[in-house]
Amino acid sequence: MRSLKVEDYMTREVISVLATDTVSDVISLIKNTKHDGFPVVKEKKIIGYVSSIDILLCDPQVKVADIMSVNLVVARRDMDLFDAARVLFRSDRKKLPVIDDEGAVIGIISNSDVIRSQIERATPDKVWKLMRTLRTIHKVQVEEHFGKVSIAELVPTQSKIFADELEGRTYELEKGLAEPLIVIKKYNKTLLVDGHHRAIAAHRLKLKEVDAYVITMDRDVYLGMERTALNVGLKSLADIEILESGSHPLIEITRRSGSRNA
Repeated sequence: MRSLKVEDYMTREVISVLATDTVSDVISLIKNTKHDGFPVVKEKKIIGYVSSIDILLCDPQVKVADIMSVNLVVARRDMDLFDAARVLFRSDRKKLPVIDDEGAVIGIISNSDVIRSQIERATPDKVWKLMRTLRTIHKVQVEEHFGKVSIAELVPTQSKIFADELEGRTYELEKGLAEPLIVIKKYNKTLLVDGHHRAIAAHRLKLKEVDAYVITMDRDVYLGMERTALNVGLKSLADIEILESGSHPLIEITRRSGSRNA
């Protein structure tokens, strides 16, 4: 399995500032974008970085050139993601600008991106385990390919999803960062095995197709996940129940802990 690279999870739509911009300009950007720092560029090439810490107690008219950090730590798009994570941790930074060979900014990799890479990932390892299970239990020959699947044709195998995770998957899709689904393609249906939050997010965004690892079998067999879906009345994505914030076990536990310590 190919190791994860910075380019797999970096944000590609980068907001940058100029050295001639002012602290007031940076404050406006922070308010409007919710970001806490920006690369400083000249003719698209990085020359510095300015963060919310840099602008503290500064006069609004001070130029970015006077306060920006110039001792930069950057990443490359083909850098191993875990190497980038170590750099972030050891340098006590939240974000690293990603640059190309000419020094132009092509992305940003953050602590949040590293964390996201470990949550609900549709890795090849997941696919191989599913294929191995199908071979072992049902004695079928299976194949896998990467392609597009129609959102409208998906038959879910999970009856509930969480609203907070759905919000996160929606953000990923809007930024082009979402992981592929894992599906089993049968002669009359496409079973959604992994990626229910992503599928619902795509449906809400009115996407027609999404990327997926598509598994096919050499003969049709009735799968346990099909029986489970039938028993709970799952025929389409519209049948999935979305549990609002507060229903997620981790959130509930956090709130209870907070109330006890209050």
